[in-house]
Amino acid sequence: MAIYKTEAEVALMKEAAILVSKTLAEVAKILKVGVTTMQINDLCDSYVRDNNAIPSFLNYNGYPYSVCASVNDVVVHGFPNNTELKNGDIVSIDMGVILNGWHGDHAYTFAIGDIDESVAKLIRVTKESLYKGIEKAIVNNRIGDISYAIQDHTEFKNKYGVVRELVGHGLGRDLHEDPQIPNYGKRGSLSKLKENLVIAIEPMINMGSKDVFTDEDGWTVRTKDGKQSVHFEHNVCVKRGKALILSDYSIIEKAERENNNLSASPIISF
Repeated sequence: MAIYKTEAEVALMKEAAILVSKTLAEVAKILKVGVTTMQINDLCDSYVRDNNAIPSFLNYNGYPYSVCASVNDVVVHGFPNNTELKNGDIVSIDMGVILNGWHGDHAYTFAIGDIDESVAKLIRVTKESLYKGIEKAIVNNRIGDISYAIQDHTEFKNKYGVVRELVGHGLGRDLHEDPQIPNYGKRGSLSKLKENLVIAIEPMINMGSKDVFTDEDGWTVRTKDGKQSVHFEHNVCVKRGKALILSDYSIIEKAERENNNLSASPIISF
């Protein structure tokens, strides 16, 4: 059952979401060829704890790290490791915090050095689709309106693969609450959106086929065809007329632009 928040609770959730954004901005500052995803994990863990919060992914259902670090063909839930990132790699960092009892949870895909033009387009289109979904997160729309907006932009218009097995979700005192927010579906379908529902909208879009599989570790999800996958995620509060985005990509984008070792993703206003 969906849990609706008070205005005071939404304000506390925004603080948690902003801490995730600030942590991802710290990641953007240090990313370059030769950095490892384990270094990113350790940076995020320390930064979150230094800001009086708890990394919410660590030990969640047995997950053994503080962040998910998904490189190239890894869709989500990639384990941090000591392999050095290479020129042309893309890496999505998905992480969460618990601050004052409330969860923040979002993801951002970074490009290391010089990336192929086709990969840059996948990043741009996926990020655009996130905001197209957010535009539909308003009172009296339905979840399917969010889902269709994402699928229309990525699959129907740009022929990318929209992952079916993984979806967005409600967010609050628990990391995963009702409802589920698929990245595909029919307009006008599923539950009606009501004010102060807080959700994580997170398109996971593949360069090629939508098909995925899970590694033997039980967590790492990869594309079946070995092509790249991109993941962006915002925390959003349903409002009348215009959704309220609780997370803040602008501080991540600023750090990304200032780091000459990254190919900055496009800035999209909403």
